[in-house]
Amino acid sequence: MEHYQVILAYDGSHYKGFQRQAKDRSIQGVVEEALRKLNWQGKSILSAGRTDSGVHATGQVIAFELEWEHDPRELQQALNKHLPSDVVARQVKRVYASFHPRFDASWRKYLYRIYCQPVREPLLEPYAWRVWPAVDLDVLREIARPLIGMHDFGAFGTPPTSGGNTVRCVLHSDWKQEAPYIVYEIAAHAFLYHMIRRVVFMQIKIAQGKLDLKDLLQALEAGTDKHLSEDIGINFTKRLVHGLAPAQGLILAEVGYPAEVVRMDEGIDKE
Repeated sequence: MEHYQVILAYDGSHYKGFQRQAKDRSIQGVVEEALRKLNWQGKSILSAGRTDSGVHATGQVIAFELEWEHDPRELQQALNKHLPSDVVARQVKRVYASFHPRFDASWRKYLYRIYCQPVREPLLEPYAWRVWPAVDLDVLREIARPLIGMHDFGAFGTPPTSGGNTVRCVLHSDWKQEAPYIVYEIAAHAFLYHMIRRVVFMQIKIAQGKLDLKDLLQALEAGTDKHLSEDIGINFTKRLVHGLAPAQGLILAEVGYPAEVVRMDEGIDKE
């Protein structure tokens, strides 16, 4: 029995998120259905994260145990044969039995795409947030910079468990032009629930002149100062970051791991 790591890409438009649902279609559900056709007997695949309904991925990571007599490339081909057209296994390789795609991850990178047009574009709309009035790239880059580093992001999202730690270390935060999109790139060791979409929403409002950069800095301070958060932080945050950037602009792009936790296929015989 071998353990495998798979890098998945998917269009999340027609799924109720990654996590398996009782009635609705999910990424986990269709992947497990495909694996069962390959005689997979497991109860649940492991994943690096659970993307929300409508969120896409180019670098989601899953892991599972499977009795497979052929090489990983053939497993990739077999898996893709049984997956729907909007989900694909981009890479398959053998890993250590102890590998866990979530707990072993050292960082995660997400992209968020916007486009600036006065009228919606049907071919862009499913994969980006249409922002109007238009925003300036240089202004966005200036706004993104203060987010880098260790901050309490409690004003922007919720932890996995109630009362959990809301401090996160952002490794990278920047915007770039990738016509026809403007793309936000953010990397961190981990994220809070809805943190990225709230951060994006606030940056856009600042770039449009509807909020000020100091509002972003104060929101970070509200998360850091428990007294301030209890007194004004919750109301302050709801007033400023009332909405979320739409789900369809968000992409789980890549998950990074220390080299020692991932087993390479080259030069290793099957047991």
